[in-house]
Amino acid sequence: MQHRIVVLGAGYTGAIAAGRLARRLRREDVAITLVNAEPDFVERVRMHQLAAGQDLEPRPLSEMFAGTGVELKLAKVTGVDVDRRTVAVVDANGSAAPETEELEYDTLVYALGSGWNDKGVPGAAEHAHQIAGRPGALRLRERLARLDAGESVVVVGGGLTGLEAATEIAEVRTDLDVALAARGELGDWLSPKGRRHLRKVFGKLAITVHEHASVTGVEADHVTTADGGTIPAAVTVWTTGFAVHPIVKATTLDVTDTGRIVVDGTMRSVSHPDVYAIGDAALAMGPGDKPLRMSCASGTPMAWQAADAIAARLTGGKLPNAPLRYFNQCISLGRREGLIQYVTADDRAVRAALTGRLAAVYKELICKSAAWGVANPTLGLPTRRRHVVRQPARAGSPAGTAA
Repeated sequence: MQHRIVVLGAGYTGAIAAGRLARRLRREDVAITLVNAEPDFVERVRMHQLAAGQDLEPRPLSEMFAGTGVELKLAKVTGVDVDRRTVAVVDANGSAAPETEELEYDTLVYALGSGWNDKGVPGAAEHAHQIAGRPGALRLRERLARLDAGESVVVVGGGLTGLEAATEIAEVRTDLDVALAARGELGDWLSPKGRRHLRKVFGKLAITVHEHASVTGVEADHVTTADGGTIPAAVTVWTTGFAVHPIVKATTLDVTDTGRIVVDGTMRSVSHPDVYAIGDAALAMGPGDKPLRMSCASGTPMAWQAADAIAARLTGGKLPNAPLRYFNQCISLGRREGLIQYVTADDRAVRAALTGRLAAVYKELICKSAAWGVANPTLGLPTRRRHVVRQPARAGSPAGTAA
């Protein structure tokens, strides 16, 4: 019988892992099912562009995985039972009364990622827009299109997503009054060169910066800050971080208090060896014993590591031991400006930074290569697939299940 591998989520990490597993293992030995709620691959790193009114190239998953042996299942995950090794899903094709279906697995790759995090701030869920996914980005796009000249947009959050959203909107809609509210100083984690360039671009785009402004409330026409002040906002864009899907907290997996699955160096759950977690949903440790941050930069090597570890355990091969480290942070500042901040292995800024038009081109190449990597997840892999090593089956599992 085939070893059943179910991959949940076809974002950067899930799609890469599924494709890499298909390349490493023989089709007669494994059945790989990729579950995703949307038919297209979503370039999450471009959601600020979509929200600002730019059209993105469609990337149908059915075309990306055609001929790979990966079965694409369009469904929404509603539950995971890691003790029975089943996943509950409902059809995502728009059925009026979708029925729940159970998928059985021998190995599960959990890659459902994360969504926006309103941090429990009053009014954020009701009045703020988010760009953590395509539906949110499209709603913001529609709302921005209805704004008249001179109306105000406030981006809350001074991290990478906030910087990219504020500059993208300000560049496209020069008639709007765009502002950014940050808890600390603008780009305070960057090198001096990076901070100088960031302020230069924000000045050129006429973006008002509210520093040391923790937003404590959101209304339909303004936000309130911790010092009691208000900032006018016809539209509020919320970019204060991400939260993982709450579905994992209902399982018996070992998770953190924020719901991230605790994994070892091969991305295997420390409590359930049949489960691997990658991307934003996983808590993996990087250099300096620091948790990897939620990002595409972290998720891609996590996907490689997990897929190679699963293949190694199934085929009796050598477990991967690739270091998970950072090299740079790539920030787009509109379509004509960018900032590449070089960092240490554990993600701390160094003096070197690339700025300006060249940095914008560099960031665009990174985005394109990330999408290319999803469609071509086998870079550097041998063309010869390996057989699964047959082992005595455990209770409830077909032969071939990895120990």
